[in-house]
Amino acid sequence: MRTKSVGKKKINVITLGCSKNVYDSEVLMSQLKANGKEVVHEKKGDIVVINTCGFIDNAKEESISTILDYVEQKEQGKVDKVFVTGCLSERYKPDLEKEIPNVDQYFGTRDLPLLLKALGADYKHELVGERLVTTPRHFAYLKISEGCDRPCSFCAIPLMRGGHISTPIEELVKEAKLLVKGGTRELILIAQDLTYYGLDIYKKRALADLLNELVKIDGLEWIRLHYAFPTGFPQDVLDIMKEQPKICNYLDIPLQHISDDILKSMKRGTTKEKTNRLINDFRAKVSDMAIRTTLIVGYPGESREHFEELKEWVAQQRFDRLGCFTYSHEENTTAFKLDDTVSEEEKQERVNEIMEIQSKISWELNQEKIGNTYKCIIDRKEGDYFIGRTEYDSPDVDNEVLVPAESTYLSIGSFVNVKIVRAEDFDLYGEVI
Repeated sequence: MRTKSVGKKKINVITLGCSKNVYDSEVLMSQLKANGKEVVHEKKGDIVVINTCGFIDNAKEESISTILDYVEQKEQGKVDKVFVTGCLSERYKPDLEKEIPNVDQYFGTRDLPLLLKALGADYKHELVGERLVTTPRHFAYLKISEGCDRPCSFCAIPLMRGGHISTPIEELVKEAKLLVKGGTRELILIAQDLTYYGLDIYKKRALADLLNELVKIDGLEWIRLHYAFPTGFPQDVLDIMKEQPKICNYLDIPLQHISDDILKSMKRGTTKEKTNRLINDFRAKVSDMAIRTTLIVGYPGESREHFEELKEWVAQQRFDRLGCFTYSHEENTTAFKLDDTVSEEEKQERVNEIMEIQSKISWELNQEKIGNTYKCIIDRKEGDYFIGRTEYDSPDVDNEVLVPAESTYLSIGSFVNVKIVRAEDFDLYGEVI
């Protein structure tokens, strides 16, 4: 066991969960650095801050495992202090304090000033919009709002993140300009609900107004939209997407299910007919839009008939990108009162059935891309290939374009035109034109 470290202590921020947590960690790190603290992201440090996820069972298990690992390191003298923040801490703070008391302190999702104080730092209001970006420099997340007002029966996000609060347009533009000045070329707009943006502060859906301001920023080449709610989607966003080349023809819109019975129980505020009409509107107004969605299978009461309806719909709609998750029975949600009727084994089998359909769809759609040329951003070099993406693909979750490194050199973060010469289920292979 080593003795406690002396002198200036290095703070290691660990990020678990989604892109919203990545953003929050970046804000925390910027504040710490401005206070003269030495801060690193997921590297060795004397003080550890774990930004947790508490969305579904697997995420909660990963967060708890990480906490226990660093508590053990603390007991062995390998780290001095362990702090926990984020969604899991917000939702289960009393339980965590009881079950894992060796953590120095727990904080919620909106306790940044208190967390900074515990770390010997002051919250600096003048830093609003400034972050230490942990993603590759050429792309960054821009969180345009916090929290959610939707009543979805299965979702615990309002319990962890609170109600919807939009960030004013001028603050987001300032933040975006700082990111671009630092080398960002692609902005990925994130929120619990992009669709709701602006209603609280402008008394109207203002996502299109925000986009109209962001496209004016010199040096910014791509703007991508993540996590739009289907009910009340602002149609003027489609107009600006079609008109403005900086806005990627891409939308991540979690639809969750298609059976009217399940949608009603989920409290999604929509129907199969309305959902299909919305998708048709997307494709009619922006003909080459890539639509990414996510689905939940094994929801309480999901019969085999409901599931077969979902499978048939996925096959018919031929989404460009699709993710599928098993239902997680979450305490204090309205669905928790329902009987979790589908076994975990059956849930996983249903995921596999959906993804088998989607894999075939993706393969067929990718075959159609052979011979076409696409503008791609280069994310990294890996083995014998440079790895990039088209405007129809988001980092970490979608297709990638592989370009042989032996035949050309490409700068990370650069944009190049790539002709597709071969395609697999979820990867494209190409050559630079």
